[in-house]
Amino acid sequence: MEKQPTSPPAMRQRLDKWLFFARLLKSRSLAQKAIEAGHVAVNGTREIQSSAQVRAGDMLELSLEQRDLVVRVLLPGTRRGPYEEARLLYEDLTPPVATRKRTPFEQATRERGAGRPTKRERRETDRLKPGSDDRD
Repeated sequence: MEKQPTSPPAMRQRLDKWLFFARLLKSRSLAQKAIEAGHVAVNGTREIQSSAQVRAGDMLELSLEQRDLVVRVLLPGTRRGPYEEARLLYEDLTPPVATRKRTPFEQATRERGAGRPTKRERRETDRLKPGSDDRD
């Protein structure tokens, strides 16, 4: 019997392991919880099983607490290494967040009554106290 040449198996990896190795989530159990909660989509489809397989070329969309990420899987992970090594596992395709720059005036103003009183407000408060002189 002659052996047929076979193509190399597609390098697949569990979704939770890949998220952990790529340092997108702090632990594998957090990755599992995020997947089961429906916060991860693979190629546009919500995935709820942490055992789902990902391979190079897959698009992942993650809805995390602080930000939303869109990444393309480039390589499967072999270990949770340093950031520089983990960064090679994916390509970040997250669109830039549209942030409106605040004007200097907006940065300098605050809501009335919020925070520390100004010198002027402090003087007005002191004038209301009994025994205060109206010296300015």
